[in-house]
Amino acid sequence: MNFLESVKKRAKAQIKTIVLPESLEPRTLRAAHQILAEGIAKIILLGNEEEIKKAAEYNNAQISAAAIIDPANYAEFDSLVTKLYELRKEKGMTPEDARQLLSKNAVALGDMLVKEGIADGMVAGAVHSTADVLRPSLQILKTAPGVSIVSSFFVMVVPNCEYGNNGVFIFADCGLNQNPNAEQLAAIAVSAADSYRALLGEEPIVALLSHSTKGSAKHADVDKVTKAVSIIRELAPNLKADGEFQTDAAIVPSIGASKAPGNTLAGHANVLVFPNLDAGNIGYKLVERLANAKAYGPLTQGISKPVNDLSRGCSADDIVGVVAITAVQAQG
Repeated sequence: MNFLESVKKRAKAQIKTIVLPESLEPRTLRAAHQILAEGIAKIILLGNEEEIKKAAEYNNAQISAAAIIDPANYAEFDSLVTKLYELRKEKGMTPEDARQLLSKNAVALGDMLVKEGIADGMVAGAVHSTADVLRPSLQILKTAPGVSIVSSFFVMVVPNCEYGNNGVFIFADCGLNQNPNAEQLAAIAVSAADSYRALLGEEPIVALLSHSTKGSAKHADVDKVTKAVSIIRELAPNLKADGEFQTDAAIVPSIGASKAPGNTLAGHANVLVFPNLDAGNIGYKLVERLANAKAYGPLTQGISKPVNDLSRGCSADDIVGVVAITAVQAQG
């Protein structure tokens, strides 16, 4: 069973409700059709019911099993407005501001549905930028308890690969934090390990990557990574995490043994933490294109409830996969 099939199976075992705010987007409608047909999750679409049904019919998408919430006639809308106002009034939001936001911004409305437990998670980004997806999510849902930074990760599934978990890795952070400091890098690593455990059901082995392996180079960038490793050992002393490692020393057992002799984690990593966004973004795209890998993400970790951002170049199948992952995150 491959990664996505495994995730879908887990999603079907404990059905969750996922809100898709981009409800007139053809890819979203085709994805909703498939999700409902496969029984992966319950779906909430946002907007005018007549317009959504016409768009679905035009795109040959059967969405009759989806719930459609139109803010213009939703019975709980006034309650959501009041709760958003109470949540944001100290930031200067007025009741009218809250009403306007939830009337016009489907992503913010989706966040409120998740916050109030009407939905268990949200997936957006097919037509919205990452900032437009994550900003209201951070304002409304906020970070999870004990989490200091929201970050992103990809699940990378590399075909015919003996490394990692039979070619399955988590790469972090490849989509959100530009140049994390040592404390932030440590927090990203701990979150990525939690994400690996939640989605793969197995023990994470975390490598913090660098252009250096265990002191082979001297530079402030290397010092940042080694400091992050020290912080991880304080934050999560039982977590299998180490660095600094070059990528080959992190994932290839023979090279790990050569470059870091005696290190039991070298060569066995399944979670790769990149030192900055440039390295992470370049790294995942190289693996995706040159190794013909499947990249699921960018997925978000650290928000109090699961919200995931799509690439604007995503396909309907990509949306299905991210919804399945979001549903499994919601189970946790």
